[in-house]
Amino acid sequence: MTVKINKIVVATDGSENSKNAVEWGVAMAKVNNAELTAVYVIPDSGATLAMRGEMWAKGLRDHLHEEGNKAVKYVIDAGEKEGVKVGAKIIENKSSADGITDFARENDADIIIIGTKGKTGLEHIMLGSVAENVVRYSKKKVLVVP
Repeated sequence: MTVKINKIVVATDGSENSKNAVEWGVAMAKVNNAELTAVYVIPDSGATLAMRGEMWAKGLRDHLHEEGNKAVKYVIDAGEKEGVKVGAKIIENKSSADGITDFARENDADIIIIGTKGKTGLEHIMLGSVAENVVRYSKKKVLVVP
């Protein structure tokens, strides 16, 4: 059986743990001469807005945009070192798993690469099931990297 991989989505949250997934994504893109897109998801801040107020929620969104830009830049830089061109997409107002799986489906990706662990602390509690949900609900192949 021969499998041709043309489009790869690597999910990143900017954490140290996501760097293994990035390395796999870049290597797989290089070997297959495939398109690689880094995806970062900013979840809906509706609950935050209701609890803390609009100014606080805006500050959080701005911070998450900054974090997202850093996260996808890391993937772009890792790709450049290996001669792999990387596209970047920051998705807003979706759960992380929905944003990743929807993007992969809408862009006809062949595979999603995601790390097993994301951010730590409270963010880990909120995001800890992202890889599990991507595996469970994606119609695309998923490579989970420890």
